[in-house]
Amino acid sequence: MTDTPLKIALFIDFDNIEIGVKNTLGLSFDIGAVLEAIKERGEIITKVAYSDWKRGDYGRAMANHAVRLVQRVMTPGGDKNGADINLALDALEMAFTHDHINAFVIVGGDSDFITLVEKLKQYDRKVFVVGGRAFTSQVMQKNCTEFIAYENIVPDRRASQPRADRGGERQR
Repeated sequence: MTDTPLKIALFIDFDNIEIGVKNTLGLSFDIGAVLEAIKERGEIITKVAYSDWKRGDYGRAMANHAVRLVQRVMTPGGDKNGADINLALDALEMAFTHDHINAFVIVGGDSDFITLVEKLKQYDRKVFVVGGRAFTSQVMQKNCTEFIAYENIVPDRRASQPRADRGGERQR
C-alpha cells in the first residue's frame, strides 16, 4: 500500500446509475451518499456528471454538490453511447493532463467502461466503480481497484433491511 493520498476525479454516467437505482433498488439516486463514500477514500478534486439535464429534476441536487453538469445532446436516432464516449474521453484527457490525480471513480454499471478501467490502471491510476450489485457488470466489479456497492452506502437502505449477520442494530 502507498502512503500517497488519493486525489480523485469522479465521473458519473447519470442516466445509467439513476435508472439502475430506480428500477433495481426502488430508490432515488442520492449524490450526497456517493460523495460521502468517496471522501472516505481521498480528496475529490473534480466531479462531472453526464446526462440530458433538461429532463428530470436532479440537476439542482447535483449543482448543490458542485458537480459539473455536461449536457448530453440527444440525436433523432437516439444517443445511447454519447455520454459514455464523452465520459471516457474526458477521463483519459484528465489522466494525461493532471498528473496529481491518481484515482478515478466511475459511477454507473455499464460494461462499456471496462476498456477505460483497464487503460486508467495501465497509467497507474486507482479506479473505483460505484454501482448496484445487480445492475453493474460483473466484469467491472472484478476488474476495478475497488467496487463500491451503491446499496451499502445509502443509509436508508441499510436501516430498512437489517441483516441477521450484523448482530445488533446500531442506532444513530
